[in-house]
Amino acid sequence: MSSQAAGHAWLIGASSGMGFELARQLVDSGWQVTISARDVEALQQAADDIQAAAQPLDITDRGAVEACADRLFGVRAPQLVVINAGDYQPMAPEHYDVELFERLNRVNYLGAVYVLGAILPRMRDSGGGQVLINASSAGYRGLPYAAPYSAPKAAAIHLAEALRPEARRWGITLRVINPGSVRSRLTARNRFRMPGLMDPDRAARRIAAAISRDGFEISFPRRLIWPLKCCAAFPIGSSSGSSNVR
Repeated sequence: MSSQAAGHAWLIGASSGMGFELARQLVDSGWQVTISARDVEALQQAADDIQAAAQPLDITDRGAVEACADRLFGVRAPQLVVINAGDYQPMAPEHYDVELFERLNRVNYLGAVYVLGAILPRMRDSGGGQVLINASSAGYRGLPYAAPYSAPKAAAIHLAEALRPEARRWGITLRVINPGSVRSRLTARNRFRMPGLMDPDRAARRIAAAISRDGFEISFPRRLIWPLKCCAAFPIGSSSGSSNVR
């Protein structure tokens, strides 16, 4: 990532964790950075810490997303938008919770839909740029105890895949970030060992280094990503107790 290519970057979901560390690194590289998050107090503290601008935003509020994009593009159009807002809660089948599915879908999928709807035409009219959607390696295949999380993350990946060719004609590069487990308040909810667990600053360095590169997907660490991709390539086997339908 070169400061010569620096412009205005808008990071949504950047008051803590990997999003905050990426914002810090962009500021250090010469970018003008605007960060957004729902918690106004935490957002302002984060912005003050790294000398970034703050725009409070609840990504699940479609009208608020439109208004926030209008303000930002009206002042200085961002050349880089990172959609990093997300939510996670493990769920066992015996505690099936429809409201949890709805909540995680609003944040992890519909939030990205709202942001893309607001920024794509504005980025087209302002000369293009790059959009990164933080999906997840959990979107490669449904994972145990993670149905409310894996499903919208898979949808976010497919959303970016489907829109990428059309966005490119508008001068917009649409990409996804599919990290493994990154240490955060969300991964702290897990009660199992997470192979390849990374600290937020290290994960952010991986993303920052890839911003100026080509390719649809930014994924890491390899020792976790490639086994998951291989698993996703194989069909799901039937259980030994299943019966044939005649």
